[in-house]
Amino acid sequence: MSTPPPYPFRSRREIHSGEQKVYSDAELHEQHASQDATATPAAGTDVRDGSSRAEAVVPVSVTARGERTLPSFDEVTDTGATPRVSGAALRQRSAVQGAESPSETTGMRSRRLASERRAARKRKRRRRVRSFFIIVLVLGLLVGASYVAYDQLFNSSTTSSDDFPGPGSGSVEVTIAENSSGRDIGQTLVDAGVIKSVGAFVRQFENNRASTSIRPGTYRLKLQMNAAGALAALLDETNRLDSTITIKSGQKKSEIKQRIIDIMGVTESEVDAAFADTEAIGLPSEAGGNVEGWLLPGSYEVSEEDTPTTVIARMVKGTIDELDRLGVAPADRQTVLIKASIVDGEMNIDKYRPMVARVIENRLADTNGETKGMLGMDSTVLYGVGKTSGLPDQADLDNDNPYNTRLHAGLPPTPIGQPSEKAIEAVLNPAEGTWLYFVTVNLDTGETLFASTLEEQEKNRDKLTAYCSAHPDECKTS
Repeated sequence: MSTPPPYPFRSRREIHSGEQKVYSDAELHEQHASQDATATPAAGTDVRDGSSRAEAVVPVSVTARGERTLPSFDEVTDTGATPRVSGAALRQRSAVQGAESPSETTGMRSRRLASERRAARKRKRRRRVRSFFIIVLVLGLLVGASYVAYDQLFNSSTTSSDDFPGPGSGSVEVTIAENSSGRDIGQTLVDAGVIKSVGAFVRQFENNRASTSIRPGTYRLKLQMNAAGALAALLDETNRLDSTITIKSGQKKSEIKQRIIDIMGVTESEVDAAFADTEAIGLPSEAGGNVEGWLLPGSYEVSEEDTPTTVIARMVKGTIDELDRLGVAPADRQTVLIKASIVDGEMNIDKYRPMVARVIENRLADTNGETKGMLGMDSTVLYGVGKTSGLPDQADLDNDNPYNTRLHAGLPPTPIGQPSEKAIEAVLNPAEGTWLYFVTVNLDTGETLFASTLEEQEKNRDKLTAYCSAHPDECKTS
């Protein structure tokens, strides 16, 4: 057997087997001596069957420290003996290996320790993250609770200072204008003595989704109401008075007079007197003393203090303000209103209005042409005979009055209704074209055809005749 190296070297097989190896020469000789003293004879006779067989018993050596060790696998095989060990020796070997041999190698232990360290670091990070989110959550709850407490305290102190405490008393009528915002309504209520401050009402208005459904009109409310009560009263239709006078574009003075009578409960003579009092209602001199065309379309809320004169004055002022805003000079106001009233009387479709306005301009300028400067508009003929809709019959066309533009050249003496803003804009900006005629060939859809010559117009008129034959009720006048 070769001599092992002089330093303690262990092979991989030895490391994993847990066996010890002695490398010094002295200990090696001592080990062999011990083996010779304790070994059984190499050969013996089996007393049971009388046969002879070679038999080797693996010796157990004793180290210099007095410890018993078993020979390595290499030592046994070098002797050529079969590695057999007695039961006691096997038990002793197991005990020695359990006491001296480690259950795992250094590399395995290092990997296990590294894995445990990583797991510990992960657990530590997770604890830190959880702690961070818990702290953030707690801080958020504290901030929210503080804000709610502050808001409640602030609102309580504000409500006590800018709002009336009670339900109110007495009675007052308040008119809410059209398209009023929550702040506008609040200011109106403050001015009327209904609530204490605009801010208190705005807070209630913004916190109630139904606030946007408040209708314009006159309401009967109490004085010194709290903001919440005032808002609830405005949302209650039973508090709203039926005191709205609505004027639509194209309506005649006679129709508006009847509306004033019905809503305000006044007599016809009272309304006529108000129409005639041009100074009181602010009617400009260019109107020639006639309010027709000067009553601005819209909704007008009236209170118990209103009279026909005050209401009509608001209508006239609205028209003057509109004309000024559109840049109409005072000298041109009456002419613009007359033309615009005819545009509205003839057409209610936006895309055709500028074209109708151009026809009016072309016909007024065609004094030596086919039209002889006559407008020939059905709307003016109907106005002259007191009709409001439909087509004129032959008797209407033959009626000689200043509004019959089939008999008289130029414009009629006054507007024939209250013109809309779109009609006024069409007159101020007519479309470009050479048209002298137009006819609506479908009274249901409003389809209108325009022509520059009488021949073209006659062909288009045949289409209207066919339509009226199929729809006689729609072509009747009223």
